[in-house]
Amino acid sequence: MPQASPRGTYLQISESLRQKIEKGKISEALPSEAELMRTYGVGRSTIGRALKALKADGVIESVQGAGWYVAGTGDRRPLVDKVVDLLRADGVQVGDAFPSEKELCERFGVSRTAVRSAIAQLEGRGLVAMGANRRRQVRALPAGRSHP
Repeated sequence: MPQASPRGTYLQISESLRQKIEKGKISEALPSEAELMRTYGVGRSTIGRALKALKADGVIESVQGAGWYVAGTGDRRPLVDKVVDLLRADGVQVGDAFPSEKELCERFGVSRTAVRSAIAQLEGRGLVAMGANRRRQVRALPAGRSHP
């Protein structure tokens, strides 16, 4: 992005993102802030201002710990609930290997920090623990039914 422009750089970025949303190039989750910083070659504060401008216009909304979404789309549940649903859907059994942090980051399009937080919650519930081979294993099956 050009540094000297009549309109603020953050406004150019917000307009670029708005057009991608309108054209369907971004239909649910926006790229991470770090990815947007790389794409547009600007700092975190500039990306933050661009996202806040779109939020103020009702185009996007933020979900704590999950990222930014096109308004009215996406799964807003906490990541830990999504991971529990994944375990149920995959039919995991006690003793099975738990997905790696990298797999979960890619599957849900979230940061390693968000994944580690979800894993810590699962460990706290006794569902996951570190196995003898230094790989996490399923220690108990999630109880109850998840959200649809």
